[in-house]
Amino acid sequence: MVEERTLLLVDDDLDLCMLMGDFFGQHGYRTAAVHDGRDALAWVARGGFDLLVLDVMLPVLDGFQVLQQVRKRSTVPVIMLTARTSGLERVKGLNSGADDYLPKPFEPEELLARIRAVLRRAGKPDASQNAPIQSGDVRLDPRSHQVWLRGEPVNITAIEFDILECLMRSAGRVVSRDGLAAVLYQRESTPYERAIDVHISHLRRKLEHGSGAVIQTVRGSGYLFAPRIRPA
Repeated sequence: MVEERTLLLVDDDLDLCMLMGDFFGQHGYRTAAVHDGRDALAWVARGGFDLLVLDVMLPVLDGFQVLQQVRKRSTVPVIMLTARTSGLERVKGLNSGADDYLPKPFEPEELLARIRAVLRRAGKPDASQNAPIQSGDVRLDPRSHQVWLRGEPVNITAIEFDILECLMRSAGRVVSRDGLAAVLYQRESTPYERAIDVHISHLRRKLEHGSGAVIQTVRGSGYLFAPRIRPA
């Protein structure tokens, strides 16, 4: 039986918590939400969750105060969110014991990628991530790191595999370049960084064979895996 991971969402934006709960539920995660720092600490004392998504701007106790108290009693992974863009804020969060730090607004796929990466580093990988993925005529096996196109094996590199897995898990939805960069490098992309584009180009050549785009570029947004089944 696949073990679901549970996320505790701490944010005073009720609508955002509902949206995040729906999104993560679609990807196999259970969620609980609290909306101030005091309730967050009460949940930490009870335990029962695998990762804390913690906003900085909270009533009663702010996110940094919550994090300081959490680290006195728990090693649970923490990803901090903030609308502030100061680099000093990010350093403060990481130095206080956060495992990652993401500015608002953010792409939900990027937060999901960061959650998966942090859980892997914490020795709590999402067991559902080992199940093979079939999308259109492409099949991908996360356990063996193999890819097949219409039943024929495709030779791809490790980084191409990671990109393809991210796109296939979000098939039909746009994944931003920052979302891909979070999966590959655990950071945002830069305007001058073309490595992702090069890897995408290589993947297209290996998967398309002149029959149209499997991986589409959505100008100004990112990339989209468009699943289809070609005639036999």
